[in-house]
Amino acid sequence: MLSPRSVTRARQLLPLRLWPRRSCGDGSIMASMQKRLQKELLALQNDPPPGMTLNEKSVQNSITQWIVDMEGAPGTLYEGEKFQLLFKFSSRYPFDSPQVMFTGENIPVHPHVYSNGHICLSILTEDWSPALSVQSVCLSIISMLSSCKEKRRPPDNSFYVRTCNKNPKKTKWWYHELKSAFILSITD
Repeated sequence: MLSPRSVTRARQLLPLRLWPRRSCGDGSIMASMQKRLQKELLALQNDPPPGMTLNEKSVQNSITQWIVDMEGAPGTLYEGEKFQLLFKFSSRYPFDSPQVMFTGENIPVHPHVYSNGHICLSILTEDWSPALSVQSVCLSIISMLSSCKEKRRPPDNSFYVRTCNKNPKKTKWWYHELKSAFILSITD
């Protein structure tokens, strides 16, 4: 439950008036999405996962697209490296997963991260649940990078980057028991 003090702090950090509620077919879905995103935004500002910070400029004009700055965890292959994650939320969030990808100058070299920034992670597709949050996605990505033993691209990186949709959610992934992924098909 948000205290009146934390709500006041959120308004000081990022005025909520910048995000007017807009009708999007079903106004109740849009209102629900905006309320949930405002709650998650406040949580990310007040208690970010280790090495993560919200790029506050990214949410000044729209609550549906965030950039999260990330630093590689100490003691890992990515220690000291800086990355950016782009989160895009549809009007069906949290019932639909956000679109999440690495963006910017430095895309991590990892077996589950394509050179265009697309991330192969089951909670971003078939294992998504409305009980998950931006913070839980961030923690999963930190964990994925931290457990990496060798920096390398996925074996199908060149083909995938040449043929994929700009939206990684349009890819149908095939996961085997080790939760590695291979592309089953690419849809438009």
